[in-house]
Amino acid sequence: MKIICIGRNYTKHIEELQSEKPTEPVIFLKPDSAILAKNQPFFIPPFSNDLHYEVEILVKINKVGKYIDEKFAHKYYDEIGLGIDFTARDLQNKLKDKGLPWEKSKAFDGSAVIGEFYPKEQLGNLLDLSFSLHKNNEMVQKGNSKFMLWKVDELVAYVSQFFTLKKGDVIFTGTPEGVGKVQENDVLIGTIYGKKAFEVKIK
Repeated sequence: MKIICIGRNYTKHIEELQSEKPTEPVIFLKPDSAILAKNQPFFIPPFSNDLHYEVEILVKINKVGKYIDEKFAHKYYDEIGLGIDFTARDLQNKLKDKGLPWEKSKAFDGSAVIGEFYPKEQLGNLLDLSFSLHKNNEMVQKGNSKFMLWKVDELVAYVSQFFTLKKGDVIFTGTPEGVGKVQENDVLIGTIYGKKAFEVKIK
C-alpha cells in the first residue's frame, strides 16, 4: 500500500507556518513502515526536539485507478477515516531551508497514525465534514472539509495523474490550523463526525 499525503490544504494552517500558498496540491509519500501499529504508543524519535501532531481526514482507495476524471473520483473510495501525520518540525524546517525533500521529517517509522475507517454514507456530506483532535482532554485542532483548498474528489483525481492508485492506498488530505508539539505522556484522541477514530499515547 501507499500512503499519499497532501500538504498545505488549509489556508489558516499555511498562515500559521508562514508557508507559501500553493497553486496546486503539494504531495509527499510515507512508506508502509511509517504506519503506527494499532493500539501501540508513539515514541518520540531521538532526532527531534519539536515533534508535532497534524490531524487529517483520510481516504481509503477501493480499486485501481489511473488518470481518474474528477466526476468519477467518488467511485474509487467507500470509506473515510482520520489519522495523524506526525512531523519532526525542527528537522523539516532545516530541510526546507536547504531546499531538500521532507521525507526524513515526515516519513519516519511510526509517523502515520491510521485510525478507524467509516462507510462514507455514515458521515453525511463529505464537503462539510467536521473533525477534531484532543490532547489531554483539551481540543487543540478543529477542522472541516469545507475549508480544504482541494476537496477529496479533486485530490483523488489529481494524485492519480502521477501515481496509479491501488486498493488499500490511503490519502492523507492535509491538516487544519492548530498543530503543536507533543510531549511524553500526552494522550491524543481524534474524532470525526462525532465518532472516536483513534487514541494514541505518547512515550
